Amino acid sequence: MIPSRQILTPSDLSRFLESSACTEIVGFLTALNDKIIGVKTTDPIEDSEIIRKLLSLLGKIKQANEDIPPLDTKSRFGNPAFRDFYDKCEKEIPEWLADIVPADSIEEASTYLKESFGNRRRIDYGTGHELNFLAFLLCLHKLKVIQTDDFRALVIHVFYKYIDVMRGLQLTYWLEPAGSQGVWGLDDYHFLPFLFGAGQMRTHKYLKPKSIHSAEILDEFSKDYMYLECVRFVNSIKTGSLRWHSPMLDDISGAKSWEKVNLGLFKMFRAEVIGKLPIMQHFMFGSLIQFTGSGGSDSAADDCNHDGCGDHSHVYAFGQEFPDCCGIKVPSAAAAAAAQGNSGSGKPRDVFTRPIPFD
Repeated sequence: MIPSRQILTPSDLSRFLESSACTEIVGFLTALNDKIIGVKTTDPIEDSEIIRKLLSLLGKIKQANEDIPPLDTKSRFGNPAFRDFYDKCEKEIPEWLADIVPADSIEEASTYLKESFGNRRRIDYGTGHELNFLAFLLCLHKLKVIQTDDFRALVIHVFYKYIDVMRGLQLTYWLEPAGSQGVWGLDDYHFLPFLFGAGQMRTHKYLKPKSIHSAEILDEFSKDYMYLECVRFVNSIKTGSLRWHSPMLDDISGAKSWEKVNLGLFKMFRAEVIGKLPIMQHFMFGSLIQFTGSGGSDSAADDCNHDGCGDHSHVYAFGQEFPDCCGIKVPSAAAAAAAQGNSGSGKPRDVFTRPIPFD
């Protein structure tokens, strides 16, 4: 079964948030998080056969990225070579999944996997695409391909490898932040590595949320904890203080403990990722993750065509009231850093304030 869009209206979203599908997604995320509390990224974890296959799959995706270099367009916006990468992976994914997913579920699982790379037409990436990778893993769990015993390695090895692959795509093809400056990410693109990273550090006796402001701590411990690695990466491609370029991360650093950060990020995930119509109007449902909204549409309608916005309505985020299509085009921070020789103006970015659930 090919998944299709089902969340088209605010009432659809409200019903989804009370649905079994939403419960499954949040429950799966909670179960993964619980398995990595107190676990370092560098801790020895044995990989099962399915974990090794998933790592091999991600290796093939990374190789496809390396095989298709960016075009010399002199543009700071998304590089059109990404479409060649996307098309190559879309063609190869069914074969790559043949020894992982039952044959009658390959088409459905493939949809979530390819959607996790970003949007082919807009050449952008955001938390909705990241959510699709979580959905892909949930599908494998529901198919009993992934067992509960695999959860620790699934986060520490597979999900972390996915983030590595996506950073490669972001840096190679200068993927634009989906939406208005990535408003739902903690950096311009991602949310979940921060959530899992805070989970890793929940039991740490010495490192505190405010430790992210120490360059020495980031250098020494980023290899052990996803959260610190994510902050280190953001700092490596942006100039100025964390307060200026990543004010939400700066605000969160004032929390009293990593447990509060971890639990607060779960609240934020529900409110700012799966609770936002501009994200969930593009998410698709099939036989494995089931939800029926006010009226489904063909899966292809999600990708806006060149003549307009297909047959679907859009609901925009603050700052997106007059978009070209699905959001204002914003160049990636990596593109800006490269264009400026990584010597940015140091001026604060335009952001809007929202309550942070960490007190």
